[in-house]
Amino acid sequence: MILIMGVVAIMLPGLSTQQCLSADDNTVSTAPGSRLELFTGEQAFSIAMLKEAVRDNPTGNVFFAPYSVYNALLLTYFGAANQTEGALQAALRIPQTQSKISTMQAYSLEKYFQDMKKFNGSESYELSSANRLFISNDRKLRDCMARLFEGEVQSIDFRSNPEAARQIINGWVETQTKRHIQDLIPQDKISVNTQLVLANAAYFKGKWQSQFLPEQTKRDLFYNSPSSKPTFVDFMKQKGAFNHIVSEKLGAHILELPYKGNDISMFIILPPFTKANGVESIIENLSLESLHELLEDDLPKNVEVVIPKFAIEQTITLKPILERLGVGDLFQSTSDLSGFTGEPNLQLDDAIHKAKISLDEQGTVAAASTAIFSFRSSRPLSPVQFIANHPFMYLIFDKTSQTIQFMGVYRTPN
Repeated sequence: MILIMGVVAIMLPGLSTQQCLSADDNTVSTAPGSRLELFTGEQAFSIAMLKEAVRDNPTGNVFFAPYSVYNALLLTYFGAANQTEGALQAALRIPQTQSKISTMQAYSLEKYFQDMKKFNGSESYELSSANRLFISNDRKLRDCMARLFEGEVQSIDFRSNPEAARQIINGWVETQTKRHIQDLIPQDKISVNTQLVLANAAYFKGKWQSQFLPEQTKRDLFYNSPSSKPTFVDFMKQKGAFNHIVSEKLGAHILELPYKGNDISMFIILPPFTKANGVESIIENLSLESLHELLEDDLPKNVEVVIPKFAIEQTITLKPILERLGVGDLFQSTSDLSGFTGEPNLQLDDAIHKAKISLDEQGTVAAASTAIFSFRSSRPLSPVQFIANHPFMYLIFDKTSQTIQFMGVYRTPN
């Protein structure tokens, strides 16, 4: 069984009225390609965030949900103004020529398609996405914001009982992620000064298109590096027809493992065994161009696949990563998030991201959550074998929405 979740929570202070996303929303024309631009922006943001996350953890495992973080920042962008809006637009890779209204329409359209998937269901997999604005009951969203986020707004009492408010928000997250993300917001992170929480949660459940047989799983050596002592781990094995290429741009083996329904796949990017700093080289050379190269191949080949079973749970301090991605203004007193309330001087204080993944014969169990708090105050040796017994990079990609749901680097089973 495969479970994949992404969760985002953003806490802001503050909330008034007039035109919502521009000086006059009715006169701003929309761009027909805005939805595609949003997908491309998410991909570019994901690559940039991976590079920064690896920079903070250069020797260990890395796992996070870029889709979750991107949607948190996107919701923040809709309420941002002036220099903060510009910084978020750049970090989210939204073209300067694209109006905020166009971006909002693309966001709403994608939400509609996600809702349709959830409503219609699928025998192959479940996929859903949900957003929620938790607003202090002594504040009021601007009327236009309330209309834009109709059905996604919930009044909550932060002032008299912040702990109860925290539990309500965590309960919503837990429900959206089928109990896989619990206690998203830690104790004492919600205070009487918290005024708004923006939350996003995504959920996916499915199975490998071609499952691994448990009786084929064997213990073997995983080599953290050519010079380090190897570790015994359980390796899953199968032979079958899979999309498999050798990327000259990345200098790596690339294998696609589709989930049932063929809408979502895991891509594993494996450097040559003998190449020093192979994963680092892949990440350095990863770009939109090389990403699209690995996504476009559709010529299955007979491949012997050997990949480790693994489980990773990780917490990432997100604030320094976001600062390096160009949105450090969010954490300064100069931050302008007045679009939500009409009030100036709103800023974020901290950002935390939690993620976990488990890979086995049937598929993947993965979950991720982000919380941003604020208060007022060379070629592989064999082309027919894919043996992932040394560090590799991987991502889980939704082909329908063209979004990277999860990304990671696996360096060690410890």
